[in-house]
Amino acid sequence: MNKFKRIHVIVMDSVGIGEAPDAADFGDVGSHTLGHIAEKMNGLNMPEMQKLGLGNIDAIKGLEQVENPTAYFGKMQEASVGKDTMTGHWEMMGLNIDKPFKVYPEGFPEELISTLEEKIGRKVIGNKPASGTAILDELGEEHMKTGAIIVYTSADPVLQIAAHEEIIPLEELYHICEVARELTLSPEFLVGRIIARPFMGEPGNFVRTSNRHDYALKPFGRTVMNELMDAGLDVLAIGKIYDIFNAEGITSTERTKDNMDGMDKFITTLDKDFTGISFLNLVDFDASFGHRRDPIGYGNALEEFDARLKEVLPKLTEEDLLIITADHGNDPTMPGTDHTREFVPLTVYSPRLKEIKELPLRMTFADIGATIAENFGVAKTAFGESFLSLLK
Repeated sequence: MNKFKRIHVIVMDSVGIGEAPDAADFGDVGSHTLGHIAEKMNGLNMPEMQKLGLGNIDAIKGLEQVENPTAYFGKMQEASVGKDTMTGHWEMMGLNIDKPFKVYPEGFPEELISTLEEKIGRKVIGNKPASGTAILDELGEEHMKTGAIIVYTSADPVLQIAAHEEIIPLEELYHICEVARELTLSPEFLVGRIIARPFMGEPGNFVRTSNRHDYALKPFGRTVMNELMDAGLDVLAIGKIYDIFNAEGITSTERTKDNMDGMDKFITTLDKDFTGISFLNLVDFDASFGHRRDPIGYGNALEEFDARLKEVLPKLTEEDLLIITADHGNDPTMPGTDHTREFVPLTVYSPRLKEIKELPLRMTFADIGATIAENFGVAKTAFGESFLSLLK
């Protein structure tokens, strides 16, 4: 088969498809993000993904199996020792993370907080795990009165800093996050991401703005994206991909406000003439619904995404390969607010593919990176097995 000119990877952030074999090690026995959302919705209405074979991967209420799916379908198992966004995306591009990032269920060490306060000249309030909206209701008014920054974390390896844009200008907030990033690079702390969480509004009516910015660690090794860029190929990042990889291996980037804006920008990208990959993360599934344990909102977002595929699929030519997958689970029916250790779905579509069948279980997300590397003839990373030859 001739190689594809463009490969597009869409990550439905947190859309897991059933507990992984090691789910017990993560406290996630019984998790099934897609399945449980479908039950709460009394059936998911996703006709485009259904045609691609999503319902053929596992039993999902409302997504019946189709006799002749239009895409290769299957699922992937995470090999790395984590269930967070960075680990999932990094593995997808060829890395195996064998040391998990640190989480802080009791808040961050006093040594870190006091050093941060000293370097930025502001006090810290909060310093505990919290919902990003609930902590604004709790501490937003105090922040506005005192100018102290709101620091909080979650079940993820993140340090989040919230500030009202009229109290602390964006430029200063971003500088504060850069300071925090520098302080947490050491193995002693090893926070995966620092996240700027600007907001606006008045007490009782605070709203987070779209000026979020993530400060991630650099990937621990070279990814297939580095290989593509060094070979003069295009790596177009859409959404928070730029932040997840800390700009490594990316030739251009577009930020997004939400899932629908991400789909708008992805559809525009399909009209561009480029050789290489586009890489889109749709974060709302995870941030707006999974962590907030909102299965109905999650289900509606899935159906909205599916509707946009009606615009995507007709734009794909025989030179295009579309891969739709996820980076971890986040079952909104499970206790707590953490990600869940799950298999992730995999659908692989191109108008030129004819002998559609189920793909064997992928034992690592890195098989996507290996497939991309083989297609473009660049050096593959140490992990992953290409499935390019299986696509007929």
